[in-house]
Amino acid sequence: MPSWNAAIASYFEAERAESVLFIAVGLVAVALAGWCWLAPRKPFHTGLAVPLVLVAAIQITVGSIVFVRSPLDAARVQQLVQADPSRAQHEEIPRMQAVMMNFVIYRWTEVALLMLGALLLAFAPPASAWRGAGLGLAVQAGLMLALDFVAERRGDAYLAWLQTLR
Repeated sequence: MPSWNAAIASYFEAERAESVLFIAVGLVAVALAGWCWLAPRKPFHTGLAVPLVLVAAIQITVGSIVFVRSPLDAARVQQLVQADPSRAQHEEIPRMQAVMMNFVIYRWTEVALLMLGALLLAFAPPASAWRGAGLGLAVQAGLMLALDFVAERRGDAYLAWLQTLR
């Protein structure tokens, strides 16, 4: 297997592996939200469940889309590089630059949500739904921030590699 083929496969395999992690985190959050709604029935738990399940819907959806799409993207890029590396650069580099710009938007959104969660935790009345929502929001935003940080670093490396193609 040519080294470019291995580089492409490695990037998209790691992307797919992280998508499984996104799905798993989302499923755990849904399970926890279900427990919060069914078990204690206290305002704190109800408030906690809402951001858990809302962000979990995003995690499961995005994770599923990436899981299905990654092998197709890998095959597409491998075919492009094999046929015409300069065409691959002209098509894949702009796509990845857009992906990288999206990570900036995600990062600032996640930081803002993490701060909002922290503020709710700090200032909402004890045992209130707002305090629960703050905890759920802070946890989910922190997890998304960490997962997207890893994905962004991987994307940076892949984009740098694409720029070396000849």
